[in-house]
Amino acid sequence: MTEPPAQETRKGGSIFSALGPGLVTGAADDDPSGIGTYSQVGAQFGFSLSWAMVFAFPLLAAIQAICARIGATTGRGIATNLRRHYSPWLLRGMVALLLVANVINLGADLGAMAAAVHLLLPGPLLLYTLGFAVVSVALEVLVPYARYAGVLKWTTLSLFAYIAVLCATPVDWPAVLRGMAVPAFALDHDHAMGLVALLGTTISPYLFFWQAGQEVEEQRRRHVRPLYLAPRQAGPELRRIRTDTLVGMGFSNLTAQAIVIATAVTLHAHGILDITSADQAAMALRPFAGDLAFALFALGIVGTGLLAVPVLAGSAAYALSEALRWNEGLDRAPRDARAFYVAIALATFAGLGMNFLGINPMRALYWTAVINGLLAPPLMVVTMLIARNPRAMGHLVISPALAALGWVATAAMTAVALLFLWA
Repeated sequence: MTEPPAQETRKGGSIFSALGPGLVTGAADDDPSGIGTYSQVGAQFGFSLSWAMVFAFPLLAAIQAICARIGATTGRGIATNLRRHYSPWLLRGMVALLLVANVINLGADLGAMAAAVHLLLPGPLLLYTLGFAVVSVALEVLVPYARYAGVLKWTTLSLFAYIAVLCATPVDWPAVLRGMAVPAFALDHDHAMGLVALLGTTISPYLFFWQAGQEVEEQRRRHVRPLYLAPRQAGPELRRIRTDTLVGMGFSNLTAQAIVIATAVTLHAHGILDITSADQAAMALRPFAGDLAFALFALGIVGTGLLAVPVLAGSAAYALSEALRWNEGLDRAPRDARAFYVAIALATFAGLGMNFLGINPMRALYWTAVINGLLAPPLMVVTMLIARNPRAMGHLVISPALAALGWVATAAMTAVALLFLWA
């Protein structure tokens, strides 16, 4: 296969043309269940935990950039690299935990999207839930990858709804800036759980698998070789990954801050300290921020859900297919990767089933946080080992500076997992 000239890797040269897997991954991080978490933190603590989001940004950007570089350099996803270089029992354990966590998260997100639509357009809640599941699966299976990637990319604009909410709400910006700059934390159960929820929701294992897998998809779409086989392309590609990841994770972090601020200046300021779901947060905003902010918040839940559900189902399918050596990839026709697409559908409809079984979504999200909290640290350790392993990465192992930041992120998530168990 012929290497294309470096300038052809991304036509147009604009910043937007360099955005793709990182932007979509970052936006999917603010899924409906994440919106519920950020809303609860804002309502319960006001601005006092905003500093934690500032702290989380470089850690999230570092670990996602490392995952993207693994995919682009090796031409393989996280699970395939685990299978090739580490113990089978470790691979099976990581994939099993990821599948459980993703299915629970899918169920919560589908339910939240349906509840948000129900706020705007009363109707049969379970029918809305079923409709979102069917639409998500149909888009992933039936729409060609090049077009589908563009759809996901433009869907990220739905996150502007939460920034627009701030424009419709009076904000004490000096207090916001103090909350971001001055760490405030009490060693009690509530603050420990709030901090765990923030970091656990922000740095999630399913994002690792998705962004690495999407980098592989991008190489297939553009008909280029993995970077370890085409080192002349490494410079432009690694710069693209850095830009894509920084913008995507920055957008995600800004949106999360906007949700915390919006709920702090409305709900917390009026003594509403307990929010149990994203749709409840939207409904509670209405008396204080008005109909426009309420509608924007609710529509944002639907938009981010349409983005996050495919990412959750897709990351589960990538991990399972790579572990079991199935043909995988959204760029493949369904007939060429039947098991991969079946895995997407099964994961989505398993999440849908939770809503029909009457499982408490907030209880389910609690256990998702437990599983993600236990899964993230060992998976991050293995990811760091892959990224520094010459057998996997060739001469393109990550730099000592990026490795140091990745290990700080790993240590922080390990501390969060221990804090979660203690709290």
